Amino acid sequence: MRISDIELYHYPATRSSRVKWLLHELVGDEFRVNRLDLYGLDAYSPDYLRLNPNHNVPLIRFRMGGEVVTALESGAILTLLADAFPERQLAPKPARLSAERADYLQMLYFGAAAIDMMLWRIRIHEHVLSDMQRDLRTIERYRKKFMTEVEPQLAARLDRGGFICGPAFSAADCMIGHGVMWAKAYGLCVGEVFDRYVGRLAAQESFAKAFADRDEIILQVPPDAPVLGVFTG
Repeated sequence: MRISDIELYHYPATRSSRVKWLLHELVGDEFRVNRLDLYGLDAYSPDYLRLNPNHNVPLIRFRMGGEVVTALESGAILTLLADAFPERQLAPKPARLSAERADYLQMLYFGAAAIDMMLWRIRIHEHVLSDMQRDLRTIERYRKKFMTEVEPQLAARLDRGGFICGPAFSAADCMIGHGVMWAKAYGLCVGEVFDRYVGRLAAQESFAKAFADRDEIILQVPPDAPVLGVFTG
């Protein structure tokens, strides 16, 4: 069943960029982008909270048949979109289950769960929380875990010279590629193997469109940002 009338809620360089990237691969520019100010209170407005009680991005809405579908989690959204456009060949087919499909899902959700968790802990304790709430032990713990457990796994795959699941680009690269760039912003994923990977990704037109606004993100949340009054972690 075809997807139409796609609407994405987005903020530069965040998890919504993964979805924007894949959408450019799948449908070109045929979708609407609604930009939220995450440092303001856009995500806490009553209208947005009715759509997304998690007060974050991404949020995507689209029409499938006669029904309007809303999805919130980037991993689920990437899976759904890639499967909805099988002709683009950005995911192994879901049926029959194959070793390639299992590996693809493993990497996509490794990025969405374990990698995200570590990078988010580093980010909030370095650039979001106040000095009184910041915990240097948490930063040290997750930096070490990322360097010793995540980076070797990714490097071993990428050292083969292709993409995260083999020689062909897939939706899993939208997840892992964004994670690698997020890590690089925090001094992680250093080395030629990661530089070459980002170079391969950056050569794509869809990448350029998805991250054209990435310089607009401010890593350090200003201390007077309205969102800090309601931020829960």
